[in-house]
Amino acid sequence: MTELTEPLEIGGCTLPNRLYRAPVLECAGNGEGAVDTLVSELKPTAESGVGLVFQGASVVTPEGGCAAPNMTRVHDPGFVARLEQLTDAIHAHEGKIFLQLAHGGLRSMATWHAGYRARNPDERQLAVSRSPWQLRVLDRLGLISLTPHVLSTAEVRDLAEQFGRAAGYAVDAGYDGIHLSAANMSLVQQFLSPFYNRRDDEFADGVRFLEAVHDAVREHAGDVPLVTKVPAETVAPSFVRRHISMDEAVDTAKRLVDIGYDALVPVEVSTFWDMSIVRGAYPDRAWAAAELQDDYAAAFGGRWRARAVALLNRLQARRFDREPGWNAAFCRRVGDRVDVPVLLEGGLRTRADCDRCLSGDSGDGEPAADMVGMARPFYAEPRLGARLLAGEDALCASCNNCTIPQVTGEPGRCRTPSVVRAKGRLERDGAYERNNSDGE
Repeated sequence: MTELTEPLEIGGCTLPNRLYRAPVLECAGNGEGAVDTLVSELKPTAESGVGLVFQGASVVTPEGGCAAPNMTRVHDPGFVARLEQLTDAIHAHEGKIFLQLAHGGLRSMATWHAGYRARNPDERQLAVSRSPWQLRVLDRLGLISLTPHVLSTAEVRDLAEQFGRAAGYAVDAGYDGIHLSAANMSLVQQFLSPFYNRRDDEFADGVRFLEAVHDAVREHAGDVPLVTKVPAETVAPSFVRRHISMDEAVDTAKRLVDIGYDALVPVEVSTFWDMSIVRGAYPDRAWAAAELQDDYAAAFGGRWRARAVALLNRLQARRFDREPGWNAAFCRRVGDRVDVPVLLEGGLRTRADCDRCLSGDSGDGEPAADMVGMARPFYAEPRLGARLLAGEDALCASCNNCTIPQVTGEPGRCRTPSVVRAKGRLERDGAYERNNSDGE
């Protein structure tokens, strides 16, 4: 029976336990205080005993590609070198940190953020192929703005090189591994998805792009542990006929291991950026916040458009209920086909759920994964690891009030008073000190 507190090895990197902080937005940007923001956001996680910290999606290109405000770019070796302050802070607490590399493609802010488009009128989104007709209809209706640039074969190879160079900068700065953002409508998912990828060159097989990225990472960063998400577009809307099936995703996972990826994170997703990413309750408190109404209007192009997005959000919240470990069945299928660690995230909130996924006490009796992660709960409790490793549960109510304000550039933080009060009581009682955990 695998325990949460047992060590695990990924690509030669030994992790002190099987709990990780899944990648979420740190909203640090690249300004003067970016490094301090990242340290203040991620250091408490390592202090609490979490074995592996994934720094959230960081864009590999100097322009475009940001899916949300204040994302960090890692194309500049000078900036990345400063992040040694962050890796040193993580290592000082015996933790490990992997950098997630990303590009938004058609999900980039130029598509959906009205204020950003006004400030960057000439920016074009990188696209795998001609945009799907569904997106073109939304563009004609004025709900989004599409000015895509379809990548040539040479440009695809150059983009893979940019991933590799960023990985090299990261390793030089002390990062322990690299994680590819290949879900949530990222450009990497767009390569893998038949909904987006209708190319007629070698990259018509989207796995070939991940192979090119793997080779570039090996060239620039050596044998650093390399992890990627593996998307199955199982919750695509009914009007999307071409998408990544579960069987195709499992086959992709096997191919990625054969290429040389050291661990996989299987996730069930949509073809679009919707509530399937987070699941849980409709964030009524966040949408109703008076101080954010002008910012929502600026992001979505007016108050009525913001209300329309909120209504869509409400409808999707009814469809995508939170199920603890909603990726467990997918992870179990991948684990049966590969011989590298499989990481599970999605809706985990209790120590019991973590233990069941690791031990096989749920489902068909087989372990679902080798490692388990949480994301939003760390917005509410930055030092959550100490309590989880001690056998306690996260406070996070899966209300999503932390996520919606991020479209305006707000940092991720818990906005639910009952959770904030409970965290304050736990802090006063010393519940977040590591000597209260069995991981010390």
